[in-house]
Amino acid sequence: MTDMTLYIGNKNYSSWSLRPWLAMKQAGLSFREVLVPLDRPDTQKQIRAFSGSGKVPFLEHGAVKIWESLAICEYVAEIRPQAHLWPSDPVARAHARAVATEMHGGFAELRRNMPMDIRGRWPERNRQSHCTAEIERVIGLWREARERFGKAGANGKGDFLYGGFTVADAMYAPVTTRFITYGAKLDPATTAYIEAVNNLPAMREWAEASKQEPWELTYPVFRQT
Repeated sequence: MTDMTLYIGNKNYSSWSLRPWLAMKQAGLSFREVLVPLDRPDTQKQIRAFSGSGKVPFLEHGAVKIWESLAICEYVAEIRPQAHLWPSDPVARAHARAVATEMHGGFAELRRNMPMDIRGRWPERNRQSHCTAEIERVIGLWREARERFGKAGANGKGDFLYGGFTVADAMYAPVTTRFITYGAKLDPATTAYIEAVNNLPAMREWAEASKQEPWELTYPVFRQT
């Protein structure tokens, strides 16, 4: 499927771009990626040339055009069923979809106070206190998924939320990097899950590329500290 193009933002900062990119990599798809630097004078003009939403990521697959991260992941799961991006068991699959959707639509304080910055290390910026409840909710979701489904291998063997890698893991991959960036104090089980995600070859590829980027963004939340 080499006629697929995924438009993304900066790899160091664009959490929404990472999610479908990782799902596509884990599904073994071949695709072209086009990176549009964020927060520049011509960013909106560049993005609106291919996406009416004015945002990335954006997937173009022939006549198919998809402009939302979770929708792209769902499409990848549909066209690549052999990748098992959702558990086959309906109970586990419903749980995984609920977990993924909660990430897609929630956790605004975590996003605002702990923005993704993969190459950065900001343990001195005590932003976690602003989103304690949301951090605890994320960890609770991970713990429940692992205990109920992951350890039993609902999606095959593995150290991810449902055993083998799923869309739910793709949706929370940026959060794992945030916990590293801001030096979150975590229990061993949570730390093990974060290591499993960040040791994926695709995640290492993304992180390495982020280190080579020349762009530096200054988040407003940082200017408040």
